[in-house]
Amino acid sequence: MTQRASSLLLAFFAALGLAASATATWVHYNLIRNPEATSFCDVSARVSCKQAYLSQYGTFAGAPVALWGACFFAFVLLLLWGARRSPRLSENAPGYIFGLSTIGLAFVLYLAYASFFVLKEICPLCVTTYLAVIGLFVASGSGNTASMPTVAGRALRDLGALVASPIALIVAILFAGGVASAVAWFPRPEERPVVAPQPLTDDQKEDLEHWWNVQPRVTLPISNDGAKVLLVKFSDYQCPGCRATYFAYEPLLAKYKDRPQDFKYVLQHFPLSAECNPAVKAVVHPASCTAAAAVVMAESKGTAAKLNDWLFLHQDQLSPARVRDAAKDVGGIPDFNAGLTNAMAEVRREGTLGGDLHVDQTPTFFLNGRRIAPAVTPEAMDFLIGLELKNSK
Repeated sequence: MTQRASSLLLAFFAALGLAASATATWVHYNLIRNPEATSFCDVSARVSCKQAYLSQYGTFAGAPVALWGACFFAFVLLLLWGARRSPRLSENAPGYIFGLSTIGLAFVLYLAYASFFVLKEICPLCVTTYLAVIGLFVASGSGNTASMPTVAGRALRDLGALVASPIALIVAILFAGGVASAVAWFPRPEERPVVAPQPLTDDQKEDLEHWWNVQPRVTLPISNDGAKVLLVKFSDYQCPGCRATYFAYEPLLAKYKDRPQDFKYVLQHFPLSAECNPAVKAVVHPASCTAAAAVVMAESKGTAAKLNDWLFLHQDQLSPARVRDAAKDVGGIPDFNAGLTNAMAEVRREGTLGGDLHVDQTPTFFLNGRRIAPAVTPEAMDFLIGLELKNSK
């Protein structure tokens, strides 16, 4: 292969990798800012970017893997640009790229294993960057004429030449500064914007307590397992309000997670579909029955929480077929039809209970037998839980 052909191939794979990594970085950014965001690469339960980016494999040294990838490919392009201006660098650049792509290849093989076999998800943008790294490895290896043991010495000489060149030094400083700024600027998952808690005023607490004290109480045929407070939620996976409260109440439920003597939370399925819910007369949400049945089956696998997350994160794209795919790939349910009859019977039982309790919208909560619908803010719910705990003493 001629040097020109090798350079063109290297430039092509570096540009391809940069485009894919930059796009992936943008998608990752949107997911951190909004966990409900979707992208063009979310094709199915198996083919999607979301889980890979939000997992532990999506970041490295505090920054997205995609961002590090963009920096890597940009650096390769910078080397190729410098090689066109310097005969010495032109001779050495393939060796440098080969060394870098060897490290990169080991890294992407690890990521590919995590994606395909651990997460069991295919991320189209990730696969594109894997192919770009492999392309760089092959093209630089075939175009490299330098002995690898001599590359380190050549790199030191080229660094000396870089410092002696004002233009090259400025470009290098700008690149290093850009990388550092991008890594520092990129938001961390813990910086995900949330609605700031709005503490209740004394007047609001007084009004809420007065309202609560006059609410009728019903007996629920659900065990509290000895807890002082039982919170029951009737929910539908295609209900926007159910998704909103699912995310909004996460900190509240986490607060009481390790206090079983005080608090118990129970999810009851109430799909807005006559297909599986005797209390509903029409099919409002066509994928809700399949979703509820999938979660019931996932409970025995220990994957219900993971599947819950996936269903609400992908609520806008749910269909019976996509739910079945997710049940297999996310919930670990190999034969959906095998457990469907029993799962649907459980969903119908919970729907019947909701009908007996006159549930007519989702989400509907029952806190120690008192109905809360529509849902209240997490701060208001926390206050009401506190009232029930106080009254139980």
